Amino acid sequence: MKIVVLDGYALNPGDLSWDELKTLGEVEIYDRTTPSETVKRASGRQILLTNKTLLMSEELDRLPDVKYIGVLATGYNVVDTEAAKQKGIIVTNVPAYGTMSVAQHVFALIFEFSNYAGCLSEGVRSGRWSNSIDFCYWDKPLAELAGLTIGIIGFGRIGRAVAGIAEALGMKVIISERNKVPGYENHSVEELLKQSDIVSLHCPLTPETKGIINSVRLKLMKSSALLVNTARGPLVVEKDLADALNDGRIAGAALDVLSVEPPPSDNPLLSAKNCIITPHVAWASFSARKRLMDIAVSNVRQYLSGNPVNVVNG
Repeated sequence: MKIVVLDGYALNPGDLSWDELKTLGEVEIYDRTTPSETVKRASGRQILLTNKTLLMSEELDRLPDVKYIGVLATGYNVVDTEAAKQKGIIVTNVPAYGTMSVAQHVFALIFEFSNYAGCLSEGVRSGRWSNSIDFCYWDKPLAELAGLTIGIIGFGRIGRAVAGIAEALGMKVIISERNKVPGYENHSVEELLKQSDIVSLHCPLTPETKGIINSVRLKLMKSSALLVNTARGPLVVEKDLADALNDGRIAGAALDVLSVEPPPSDNPLLSAKNCIITPHVAWASFSARKRLMDIAVSNVRQYLSGNPVNVVNG
């Protein structure tokens, strides 16, 4: 069986091993694959593994030998799953591997706005504390999270994990979710935005949720509120959020995802006030990537045994 990994670097920049995958067939691994290289590298292979390399109908039409596509992520919009199904190609994903890592990153972002540890540390290293006439100093109000309300839009595995951490910190949790969840106040998006001190996005990107945070809804938020997005960049209309930040209509935004990644230099959020952006790394802890690798290889093994699991186009 011939296997190709089209873009393995994000999953494994060198601190993991592909050895288990190599026991399953003849394996070729590429760190990255450009659109012009995809068909050539995938030709003659029965099993393709991809993270962000697109495998749309155009590519699949030119790859008659492909029988299985394993997506090295939870989201699988990089594959035209319907076209694959029509061609008899099984597509799998890797669910739930990074739940706690993403939830942890949500609070890393929140803590940076509530405690400013990074900013304060830089000030200390630059000599501000050494030159201070007082035994301590701070430039921005330091916030206690206990007693604040966090609104979670989308209450799947990650949303629930965020809720658990928030509750441990003494926060009130409200949610916006299609189905009622025992023990939680379930509101419309609009009502959640009005009530929340912190809003954290955890819904999938669908035609209905694209642009769910826009100029109209940003006006509903408290001027003291923080928006956190570790889900998908297009959930937010970026120009609208940048305008709200620059006009002081909300207090801050903390983002791990943007609509285009890497972002072009003219993305308005890169220069917006009170905006923290990390480069889509909430998923990327060593533990999460190790789980991702293990599950991805297991998916291939199960497929080869005739019992495919985590199939997304069945």
